[in-house]
Amino acid sequence: MKFNIFRSHDDRGSGDPTDMPRMGGQVLPAAEAGHPPEAPASDAVAPAPADATVGAAVSPRPAEPLGPIKIRARDVSVSYGDKQALHDVSVDIPDKTVTAFIGPSGCGKSTFLRCLNRMNDTIPSARVTGTIEMDGQDVNSKSVDPVLLRAQVGMVFQKPNPFPKSIYENVAYGPRIHGLTTSKTDLDGVVERSLKRAGLWEEVADRLHSPGTGLSGGQQQRLVIARAIAVEPEVILMDEPCSALDPIATAKIEELIDELREQYCIVIVTHSMAQAARVSQRTSFFHMGRLVETGPTEEIFTNPRERRTLDYITGRFG
Repeated sequence: MKFNIFRSHDDRGSGDPTDMPRMGGQVLPAAEAGHPPEAPASDAVAPAPADATVGAAVSPRPAEPLGPIKIRARDVSVSYGDKQALHDVSVDIPDKTVTAFIGPSGCGKSTFLRCLNRMNDTIPSARVTGTIEMDGQDVNSKSVDPVLLRAQVGMVFQKPNPFPKSIYENVAYGPRIHGLTTSKTDLDGVVERSLKRAGLWEEVADRLHSPGTGLSGGQQQRLVIARAIAVEPEVILMDEPCSALDPIATAKIEELIDELREQYCIVIVTHSMAQAARVSQRTSFFHMGRLVETGPTEEIFTNPRERRTLDYITGRFG
């Protein structure tokens, strides 16, 4: 079910976004036929030799066809009081694709992620400028209901946060309050389908009325993902969803992400470059509040255009 996130049709925001995204505050020259794009002289990176360390440890997957643009951001800046956390970020995020945001702690990647479903609205000192469009509609328009927007753009946080309710009620809560079902039978079906999509049904089918907080950490995170997809979102945001999990639970979440991308636009923030290489098709590198570089994951990890990207990938900083 697709929500109408607009209260009315008379306020769609103003200003047309530019045609080309800016990477780190500048537009890189377009590639000529048969030639790769050139990076600015100050940050030029020579092609990595065959035995270089770039990509050697992470083995990113080959580039795959991308879906149409789902989210288009232009000149997005965020400040908290007098401190500016994000500077003029412009990026396109395709549909039915996993886009990874990487970078050192405090670089602005989670701040930008929170802009996509207006979570920064909950912080009194936060100020967001620029344009973020989803399917051509400005999400920051006054006509947008942020509650419905957050149902359409789900969020999975770093630490699993199931409600202090039963497993069943954790998943049923969203569809119930949004009026997505008309009967108990319909609601039962939504709960079962959501838990199956999250790869959790077989493990909890016989204890649906047990507390969600009694599950293991990895199971709780999959329960939270089931809760997010129960309201049929179009985008799923994940802020370091595996950072508190063990390797086995992490592998299950990564497998789930790969399955969900066939139906959803997924954006994941991660400090693990190996994880970004495994699960994503596009990667954006943030540094000191700026978007430095964005592109196909394979290209970012094996032949980055910017010196700062190469230094971060190879562990020289961060």
